[in-house]
Amino acid sequence: MTETTDKKPPLNGRRALPLNNSNDEENEVPEMEAFGLIPRGFNPKDYLRVVDIHMFKEPHEINKQEHHTDKYYNPKLIVRRGQSFQIQIDFNRPYRPETDQFWLEYLIGRYPQQNKGTYIPILLRDVLKPGEWGAKITHKENSSIRLSIMSSATCIIGKFRLYVAVWTPFGILRTHRNSTTDTYILFNPWCQQDAVYLDDEKEREEYVLNDVGIVFHGNINDIKLRSWSYGQFEENILDACLFLMDKAELELSGRGNPIKICRVASAVINSRDDNGVIAGSWDNTYTYGVPPSAWTGSVDILLEYYSSKQPVRYGQCWVFAGVFNTFLRCLGIPARLITNYSSAHDNNANLQLDFFLDDEGKVDTKLTKDSVWNYHCWNEAWMTRPDLPVGFGGWQVVDGTPQETSDGSMYRCGPASVQAIKHGHVCFQFDAPFIYAEVNSDIVYLRRAKNGTQVIENIDTTHVGQLIVTKEVGRDGMMEITEEYKFQEGSEEERLALETAVMYGVKKQSVQDTSYQPQTDVDMEFQVQKAVLGSDFKVTITFRNKSHNNYTATTYLSGNIVFYTGVTKNEFKKHSFNAKLEPYASSTFDVLIKSSEYLSDLLDQASFHFFVTARINETGKILAIQKATVLEIPALRIKTQGAMVAGKEMSVTVEFTNPLKQTLENVTLRLEGPGVLRTMKKEFRQIPANSTLIWEVKCIPNRPGLRKLIASLNCNALRHVYGELNVQIQKP
Repeated sequence: MTETTDKKPPLNGRRALPLNNSNDEENEVPEMEAFGLIPRGFNPKDYLRVVDIHMFKEPHEINKQEHHTDKYYNPKLIVRRGQSFQIQIDFNRPYRPETDQFWLEYLIGRYPQQNKGTYIPILLRDVLKPGEWGAKITHKENSSIRLSIMSSATCIIGKFRLYVAVWTPFGILRTHRNSTTDTYILFNPWCQQDAVYLDDEKEREEYVLNDVGIVFHGNINDIKLRSWSYGQFEENILDACLFLMDKAELELSGRGNPIKICRVASAVINSRDDNGVIAGSWDNTYTYGVPPSAWTGSVDILLEYYSSKQPVRYGQCWVFAGVFNTFLRCLGIPARLITNYSSAHDNNANLQLDFFLDDEGKVDTKLTKDSVWNYHCWNEAWMTRPDLPVGFGGWQVVDGTPQETSDGSMYRCGPASVQAIKHGHVCFQFDAPFIYAEVNSDIVYLRRAKNGTQVIENIDTTHVGQLIVTKEVGRDGMMEITEEYKFQEGSEEERLALETAVMYGVKKQSVQDTSYQPQTDVDMEFQVQKAVLGSDFKVTITFRNKSHNNYTATTYLSGNIVFYTGVTKNEFKKHSFNAKLEPYASSTFDVLIKSSEYLSDLLDQASFHFFVTARINETGKILAIQKATVLEIPALRIKTQGAMVAGKEMSVTVEFTNPLKQTLENVTLRLEGPGVLRTMKKEFRQIPANSTLIWEVKCIPNRPGLRKLIASLNCNALRHVYGELNVQIQKP
């Protein structure tokens, strides 16, 4: 007997079988499983034998049509669980139910076991029960039979292998391994018994079947949007998404549970601590990688990871969220991308962000560890939460951006019930306190007094989590969902939710224990003029003195270039002045910001942060406010020429005019559109000031319908330049 090189994996004392956590691995299945000694005259050909199996797996055939899987660019059968599908078996002779006995077997992974749901024998029944495995003959003709197969509504998600087994008196005969009959089984938001069931067809079309979406970015005073190609139906993306679960080593038997899948996926989307999909970079240096702003969609990232098995460089929050959304929609979990404007990054989750001021009223960057992100993107996934009390199912927050380690072990976040966050029930798993703080923290301005004590100078309770948005259903507009996360600012319900959150262990210092009496009779606010990148603009500061006193205010404006995470790179503008405040009067003061002051240090997102602090000299009280602002960045223009018909060549042109007073060097353009063209890239050495670049591309669209083209331009001096165009592709 020859030695087999296939060593058995080491066992440990706790399990009879090794972990079954790879969808990719297989076991050998015997084609003849004998019951004992086989008599000499036995000939398998005397018994019922399978000649062929038809899976009806073409996009236009019944299975993919009824299961809403016709858009997947994948030749195999793809069905959704808890819903019946059809196959046809051709035998070597007519099937005789009185004497012939056969059944189907679905297997997944290397160690299939019936009690784990990884080995599924499917027996013939007269009646199919909804949401339970079973098969029923619907049609017989000559030597062929047509079967309707029902899968369980809690079935594992993944790629199964199919065998047909025939009983003979001496043993079981099986069909040989045939990969063309492999069947992918996905979540089913159309099935009432599925944990991800969503009852609105328009929402299912948006949150499961739409393969492009919108990312809202910029900041609260200047909301910007860009399209993102999710591409969940593109070639090899389904396999890449299943590979992520193998990478996360999620036991196959747990893969029918959307809570578990979301939890492990939120860790594997980022590369911290598990070599996951995307490496984050927030420091404006993107050596040996693609700057986060250059990506136009998820497909390139997932395919690169699937082939290289190494983290793809680089991402920031919207990239993590875009790829996570592709993963969820691809597997059939309804999902949407969320933007929270003025998102708190609270390092010790105490519901307050501490900004330390020095004697001049400037923020002390050494002492200040917390930051407010201009915006932060995460995802919501739709599912029931049988692990929580009734009422906390529905949208769940999941976040793939590595911020804090969850439960001290891995960079992952969620799923956390949006409803539980709103009501302050942050005791319910997973990571609710962290998300509660992201949308509810107060900003506290502190000053170190000479004797070392901390004096609270100002508290801003409304800055954080001012606006939470997502894309509208069926349209490209913005839908505000702030109300789903928090009650009206200042309402009785909001107080109650906060007290509940504190009761459940969210830390919050009470302000009473420090002597804090704000200046109530003077209001201060400021406005930043909208400006295009490369031009001068002004900041207008307004004081309103509501008292009968004459006041003077020593005012300090600090302009900083910041990462969108609110972390300062440097201060480019300092300006102090004395303001005279007449009784019962408003006074305004303008500060001019010149382009020469900011252009040399600008970061990717052309993002500024202004702090204005004013000391009322007569009372010694301090007023402090802060605001982020984003410059207008010119867009790319996309045009098409010729007829736009599926299967026929068409031409796409991308144009861009350089707005800066300098030459742009080493410029990269990217263009993609799911169903129209795979991502194309082109490098340009230089674009001189005020000159226009034109790039023409030929492509052959393969899917009719309304599609979207998305382009991005990137170079060191200019990032976040986007363009998009809706195109109607006709049927041939």
